[in-house]
Amino acid sequence: QVQLVESGGGLVQAGGSLRLSCAASRSILSIVTMGWFRQAPDKQRELVATMSSGGRINYADSVKGRFTISRDNARNTLFLQMNSLKPEDTAVYYCWAYTAMDYWGQGTQVTVSS
Repeated sequence: QVQLVESGGGLVQAGGSLRLSCAASRSILSIVTMGWFRQAPDKQRELVATMSSGGRINYADSVKGRFTISRDNARNTLFLQMNSLKPEDTAVYYCWAYTAMDYWGQGTQVTVSS
């Protein structure tokens, strides 16, 4: 099992930046894949970015060039650097990990004002 706790969300103006963190309760070295999803009001949860234990990265087209996913294995933490934020990035952002099953954090709200 692994518990995931997100932090770093908040309110920011369009064009601004935020950095989300996801702290895992145990070593992430053996976690197959970790990533970020988001869910806006009245919309389905969607993939934002994922990173495998081997370093393979995948981004949603809507965030390519603006968001960067990274991980610090020593700190058991996953990050999402979000730059050039847009109002359409407003959502609850969830940390996700897959290792034999799916694990989710509780989510952190990101609100981008125009």
